[in-house]
Amino acid sequence: MMRVQRFYDEGLAHASYAVLSDKQVALVDPARDPQPYVDFAERHGARVVAVVETHLHADFVSGHLEIHGTTSTPVYISKLAAASYPHIAFDQGDEIKVGKVKLQALSTPGHSPDGISVLVTDEQGEAHAVFTGDTLFVGDVGRPDLREDSADSRTRREELARQLYRSTREVLLQLDRDVRVYPAHGPGSLCGKSISSDLSSTIGQEAAHNYALQPMSEDAFVRVLLEEQPYIPRYFSYNVALNRKGAAAYGKSVEVVPRLNKYASLQNSVLLVDARPQRQFKAGHLPGAINIMDGKKFETWLGSLVGPEEEFYLLAESEEALEGLIRKAAKIGYEQNIKGALQAPTYGQQRSPKIDLDAFRKHPRDFTIVDLRNAQEVKGDEIFKEAVHIPLPELRDRADEIGSDKPVVVHCASGYRSAIGASILEKSIGAPVYDLGEAVRDFKSPAAKAAK
Repeated sequence: MMRVQRFYDEGLAHASYAVLSDKQVALVDPARDPQPYVDFAERHGARVVAVVETHLHADFVSGHLEIHGTTSTPVYISKLAAASYPHIAFDQGDEIKVGKVKLQALSTPGHSPDGISVLVTDEQGEAHAVFTGDTLFVGDVGRPDLREDSADSRTRREELARQLYRSTREVLLQLDRDVRVYPAHGPGSLCGKSISSDLSSTIGQEAAHNYALQPMSEDAFVRVLLEEQPYIPRYFSYNVALNRKGAAAYGKSVEVVPRLNKYASLQNSVLLVDARPQRQFKAGHLPGAINIMDGKKFETWLGSLVGPEEEFYLLAESEEALEGLIRKAAKIGYEQNIKGALQAPTYGQQRSPKIDLDAFRKHPRDFTIVDLRNAQEVKGDEIFKEAVHIPLPELRDRADEIGSDKPVVVHCASGYRSAIGASILEKSIGAPVYDLGEAVRDFKSPAAKAAK
């Protein structure tokens, strides 16, 4: 009757879907690059007949406008999204015919005011699957604190949390227990706080095991949901606005990013983002560069540390790595911020100082220790009682809180964040800055080590 194909981006923990039935395809929450969906349809001799957005996404840029522009495929989204691109309103009870199945809109606000879920039914009206967007995840529900554009953000997030309570209880939990649940995100997404490693589930499994769906009052749900939510990256509100109007074509946007010769003259006032491995960076880098290493979470950290209106040069170890990084930046709409992309120059470099671990162990009070972990991590595992706690996403704005009267030692939980943090402070602190790196594990208590 139908096939559901998941497309999963580990870097953003984003899941999009193709629903295939009788040579017709509907796409749900597509990523910015349309090519994987085009390839899927072609492999099955099918035609894309609909693109459905469950809400205005904050953590990635969707390719809905490009798909519409190249294929005339209609885009369906709730009228509450106030989308400014060509679209068809898709709200409670509205249906789309795709081959032998129907996609029906269910109003499920809470993560966002415009949130919908998409129920898939067969010709007899039996429900088989529901695409829950950011309303319901496996083991979690969507956070309601990402729409911070109101005058009273606390009131806004509580209002959305109450909507989410009703959406889960009065809509999703009313579905049959064997209906398959396909969310828009997996573990590691900042759109939830405790998402399971499983990428799909059923309504019955979630009703039994999801902490947010257990019996509780609406007030209790609001309290549980709002406590200890992760930080909000700088780029989230920017992506909401970009998805509301629709992004430019992916391929063309990537092509126009200036590729520079590694000996090119760079403007001193423009931020440098060096994505090389930390060992290469520490061995020699341009003064003032931030070391956001390439990896699964590069785009998230880029959008967390660099503002959406901030230009930057993008540096990498090779041309191949550079091309991949440009594409990662484009997933969050940051390709247009790249002033120039180039291989890391070998001229004018400075080295990062290496910590003397013996001296640090013997006299830790001779150093200012900066803990870059988030508040919940510190609460459960305080490594240095005298440390200054500044979560990494806040460090660029709060670097002036760190004194320069002593050498600075930066640490996180394993070394990735501390490499970034040390590079940030090298630029702004008038004292030597050391990265404790992976050696932080030697300073954890036995109980903390056992828990890991």
